[in-house]
This record gives sequence, C-alpha cells and structure tokens, in this order.
Amino acid sequence: MADDSAASGPSPADQENPLAAYRKAESLVRRRPLAALKALEPVLRVDPDKPSVQLLAARAYFHSAQLNRAERAFNRVLELDPADHYARFALGRTLQRLGRLVEALGQLRMASAMNPVPEYQEALGEVSARIAVQRG
Repeated sequence: MADDSAASGPSPADQENPLAAYRKAESLVRRRPLAALKALEPVLRVDPDKPSVQLLAARAYFHSAQLNRAERAFNRVLELDPADHYARFALGRTLQRLGRLVEALGQLRMASAMNPVPEYQEALGEVSARIAVQRG
C-alpha cells in the first residue's frame, strides 16, 4: 500500500525530509518510474545540482521512456561529474534507444574504458554491430 501514496505525490514528511523522498524514489525507479519522479520532485527543488539526484531523475526518465528528458538529465550529471562511468553508460543506452548509434557508441566506449565491466562491454559490442550492419 505504501507504493500507492507515491502516485499521488510526495507525502508531507517526504517534503520535509529530502533524504526520505530520495529513498522512496530510489525504491520505485525501476518498477514505477513515474511515481519515482513524483516522489523526487521535492528533492529536485532543494538540490537540483546534486549529481545523485540528477542521476536518479535520469534513470526514472529512461525507465518511463522519456528519452529526451533522460538525455538532458544524464548530460547534466556528466557536467557535474564527468568521471561518472554509469551516467556515460546510461546516456549511451539512451542515445541507442533514440537511434543515435554513433553518439551512443562514443559514450559507451568511454564508459567501458573507465570501467570495463561486462555489461558495458556487451552494450558497446551491440551498438558496434548495429552500426556495422547499417553500413552493410
């Protein structure tokens, strides 16, 4: 039942406690991204330039298929913290979903170079293969 309250917006307690609102949004981001965005509103008002807040918003935009907003938020994270390899990876995935494969490839290359985990390398290989097929 606690999840239903997120759909109607942040509770008064969340508005007074940004950390509680952030945690609520974090718990909702994958399965209920729109509710996560609603819960995150007070945090975005209080701390819009905090990379972790922008990253959570970007993830919620991504999971709710608001890809242009996700792109803007991931770019904002990278303005604030250029060394955030996950933001680069997620931006690459966002660009991939937008059909901007060459741009996606650049971000995925950087993410993979910064942190060569299998997930990043698989995404890089997938986008590289799609570009090769298109060039045929």
